[in-house]
Formats: sequence, C-alpha cells, structure tokens
Amino acid sequence: MSDVPIGMLSPYRVLDLTDEKGWFCGKVLSDLGADVIKIEKPGGDPGRKTGPFFHDEVEPEKSLYWFAYNTNKRGITLNLESTDGQEIFKRLVTTTDFVIESFEPGYLDKLGIGYAHLEKLNPRLIMVSISPFGQTGPYCHYRSSDVVLWALSGYMQPFGNEDRAPLRVSHHSQAYLHASAQAAIGALLALRQLNLTGEGQHVDVSIQEAVAWIVDLPVIAWDMLKVTMQRDHGQHQNQSLRIRQIWRCLDGFVYWRYGLGARSTRTTQPFVEWMKTEGFADDFLRGFDFEKADIRQLTQGTIDRLEQPTARFLASHSKDELFKGGVEHQVLLYPVSTIADLAGLDQLSARGFWSTLQHPELGGSIRYPGPFAQASLTPPAVVTRAPLPGEHNREIYELELRLSQDEISKLAHSRMI
Repeated sequence: MSDVPIGMLSPYRVLDLTDEKGWFCGKVLSDLGADVIKIEKPGGDPGRKTGPFFHDEVEPEKSLYWFAYNTNKRGITLNLESTDGQEIFKRLVTTTDFVIESFEPGYLDKLGIGYAHLEKLNPRLIMVSISPFGQTGPYCHYRSSDVVLWALSGYMQPFGNEDRAPLRVSHHSQAYLHASAQAAIGALLALRQLNLTGEGQHVDVSIQEAVAWIVDLPVIAWDMLKVTMQRDHGQHQNQSLRIRQIWRCLDGFVYWRYGLGARSTRTTQPFVEWMKTEGFADDFLRGFDFEKADIRQLTQGTIDRLEQPTARFLASHSKDELFKGGVEHQVLLYPVSTIADLAGLDQLSARGFWSTLQHPELGGSIRYPGPFAQASLTPPAVVTRAPLPGEHNREIYELELRLSQDEISKLAHSRMI
C-alpha cells in the first residue's frame, strides 16, 4: 500500500497514464491522499530525460523535473499496446476509481481500453482525459506543445515589450500545469456526482480552454472597450496611458501602483506621505490632488512627472526595506520575489511549506515545495519521492493481482512490463 498518510482521498485509487501534460493532476490527487499508480512504458517515461538534473548529471533517474511532479505516486511499467498489457490494465481498472490520461483523442479507444470499454468493466469509473484541444472539435487531432497552446489561448499577446514579439511565460510547461489543475478539479467534481448518483463519467479537459479561462485583463479590455491590450514591460496600459506597476529598487523589483479618486485615500496618500518624510516628494507630487484626479482626463506627461520622483525613491531602497516600510505606513507595496527569496522566506518556513524527502538512490535528500493547502483533519502532504521505473511492480502484480513469479518473469522478458 501507499506510504501516504490518511488524507481526503485515501479511500480512492488512481491509474495515471499521463505524460507531462497531466503529471500535475496525478500529483494533486496524490497529495490529497489518493493511491496514485503511475503507469509507464517498459524502460520508463520519456519525461525522465527532461532537465534540470540532480547535480547536473544528465541521467533518467536524476531528473528534477520528473521528481517534482511525481511525488507520492507508486510506479509500475506496462505495455498498453500489447494484448497481455491491455488485459492486465483491465484487471487494474476493476478496482480503480480514476483513470487519468493524456494520449491523442481516440488512441485508447483503438486499443480497446477507452472510456466506452472501461465503463462496462467498472460503471463507477471516472476517466479524465487531458489533450491539447479536447476530445472533439476540428482541432482535436492536432498535435501541439506548451508554447503553441499558450499562444493560441490568448495569454501570450499581453506579455513582453511592445517593440518585440510576445513572450511565453516561463521555460517549463505552464499551460500543462493549468490544465492539470483544472483536470484535478474536474475529477473531484465527478467524484461528487458519483457519490450522489452512483455513476462514473468521462471528464474532457482541453489545455487551450484551461489557459483561456485565466486570461483576465485582455478579455475585459476587449469585452468592454474592444481594445487589444498592448505589451509594455512593467507598465499597465489604460486606454492611451501607460502607468508603471513594476519598479526597480536596490536589489530587484517591487510592485506599486498609484490609485486615484476614492482609492487614493487607502493607497496613494500614505505612500506620498512616506516619500515626503524621506525628502523624495517634489513640488509637483506634493501639490497633486489624487482624490479629485480623473484617469480619463490625465495626460501621459502628468503620469511621467508623478513617476519620476517615485522611481528615485524606490530605487534608493532594498526590497526588504520597502516591504517593511509598506507595512509600517500601510502602503500596498510588495516585493517581486525571486526563487532565492522564496527559499529563505520565513512565512513559508513557519507554515511548514517545505518537505525534505529522502532519495536513497542518490545518497541524500532533496527539499521540495510542500502541499498546496493545509487542513485540520486530513492535511495534504508530500511524503514520498517519485518512483523509479517499475519500482512497485511486485507490490501490484504479485501481491495484488496474484501473478506468479514465473508469470511476472515472462512478462518482463517479453517487455510487457
């Protein structure tokens, strides 16, 4: 059995057939206590060859990328394209609550192990399919990648500098992570429906649609003004005005934005008073009436004159000084944290965010980001490292399916497991 302690989903089992498009879905369910069995092809998931790697040693069993999204899972190898492999998979399905997969639409149906086949074996089964464009529609069989999906979702256009092409957010697969999170939500909603009706169902997740759901300001700008938001690094564009939000400071960047009208009492005025006490507020800033200012009547020249002393003030302080000063003066100002900042942040440490997992095969341990939430009775937890290829074959095939050692040896010799 899994070493994960009792959690919200501890009674449930998940068969995880995903590649990197769906790893995070299985991780969310496993962090919640489900017994997630990661099924890989014999020899291991190709994702194990993705870097970065432990100590920069390029080996499949040292992929930090694989480690990050497969904690808490058990692992078996199985050739789903073989008749024997399909029969073993069907046996596993009869005692399984969820199957999550990220193959091309129709692939599992061709093998005779799609939802239409599996629901006959287990009517309570919930299958979650994650694909670039969903199981239906004219794009459903198009192949894609994270960067393509990010672009087609509408969430690439607003990022970057106006004189250059749009930018993808992050090097690794942000679109896949959003889709996996939506898939986990879909799985849990289907579980709720199962508990009400006794019927399982097929949950169809489009990665493009999952990312399109998080596109906020560009959607609002188009819906209300029929304006396509333009790129301008570190600034917010309000019709024709560019208002800076990200500012340089001594050791990085902070977020701060002037508020106008009624918002100025809680945001801008305390900030200006703070600048006055340190001698950075010039006459123009001192005399400006933020409460009566109307964004529709301001010019870019006025905005620039307000921002010049602000930029000098912020550039003269560190992120930590500005954050503490913001708290003291009740100003909505926040550091733009680097990963190094997060690693040393006392807030995360105080909440037990970090988990140290032992890796005997590496001769040491690795610190991981901890669970995504806390709960008083059944807290999510990150307690076991990602499995090695076929690490739990014996547990599943011999102890649970009651295959003999001779049968297991034959399957392994013929590359079925």
